[in-house]
Amino acid sequence: MNTTITAAQRIRAAHSELGIIKHPNVGREEYLDYMTFKANRRPLFTEIFGPLPGVKTEWAKQGATPGEIDFSAFTYRYADDGWLPVTTGFMGGCEEIILEETDTLLIYRDGYGRTMRMAKGVSTIALPCDYPVANMDDWLRIKPHYEFSEARLAGDWQAAAAKHRAAERVVTVAIPGGFDEPRALMGEEALAMACYDQPELLHDILATLTATACQVLDRVSAAVPIDHLFVHEDMAGRSGPLFGPTQVREFLCPYYRQVWTMLQNRGARLFNQDSDGNIEAILPAFLEAGLNVIHPCEPAAGMDIVKLRQTYGTRLAFIGGIDKHVLRAGNAAIDAELAYKVPPMIATGGCVLALDHRIPNGTPLAGYRHYIKRMWEMLEAAR
Repeated sequence: MNTTITAAQRIRAAHSELGIIKHPNVGREEYLDYMTFKANRRPLFTEIFGPLPGVKTEWAKQGATPGEIDFSAFTYRYADDGWLPVTTGFMGGCEEIILEETDTLLIYRDGYGRTMRMAKGVSTIALPCDYPVANMDDWLRIKPHYEFSEARLAGDWQAAAAKHRAAERVVTVAIPGGFDEPRALMGEEALAMACYDQPELLHDILATLTATACQVLDRVSAAVPIDHLFVHEDMAGRSGPLFGPTQVREFLCPYYRQVWTMLQNRGARLFNQDSDGNIEAILPAFLEAGLNVIHPCEPAAGMDIVKLRQTYGTRLAFIGGIDKHVLRAGNAAIDAELAYKVPPMIATGGCVLALDHRIPNGTPLAGYRHYIKRMWEMLEAAR
């Protein structure tokens, strides 16, 4: 057992090894206009997440330069998010303690009190072995960690907002996922069952998230301009979402709508949801709640940004959408993927072109180089 380094420090160190260096070169107003279809001056392109563990080692063996290893050698066109130091979700909790660690495995207790397992060197996300909430009594014990306190506004968010605006960053705040946070507390199976046998529990969790987010962000947005609301959900797989439209409308939409309406009335322009998998079946419900940006739009799960643009037009912007797996399939496959997706996205705007998630193991450096080269040829031809 290692008690000198916390689990959070260990995970941050692992993630820092996967970090990439990018240089934002698009201003705030241009980005906001582009993503809300107000103007289409030039197309945007980025790398969202970077590589999976092991890819940098593979590329080094294939002759990658230091700049290619940290991605600083690659050029993108994108805007930078400026996050405000305020907290809308879980606060406090248990001390994170490493319970067991080997060369290949990390087991630790997290702030929620869960036992977490992470496969080292192959995974970027730890998986819970247990959960703190099974019923209303459990929730009431943990509920104070979600209720409002002045500590949520303890950071110098006004100075941060001014600094972000001066640097042309998109001023950004986040709220807990209406699906993602209850799942962290209960697990997917128990959460699904609670929709039917404990709906009052879910309603109370989400009412608490709503009240706290609104209290925090009301204070913030009354004092400084907010551009971008972000929510993490990851609520779908290849076969579809883990909530259906009925559950989204009953439990999640009131939460989304209340927070977004307040921020939108004060000038916020982007409401962006991060969810892997295929969320097509629930997109109409989320659009009703105000969502107007999604990422990373995974083709392997059936998320086709060309078809989605045809369906939703200017109601929905995208970040991602380029199939990461084609980088392992050769230059012809890369060219075909870009030929299908890039021209219509350039023509309509409202899409930051990017790979749909982390670069997978087995992706040759030559494939990524070709992808970057061909993308820029197409972007420059559109200027």
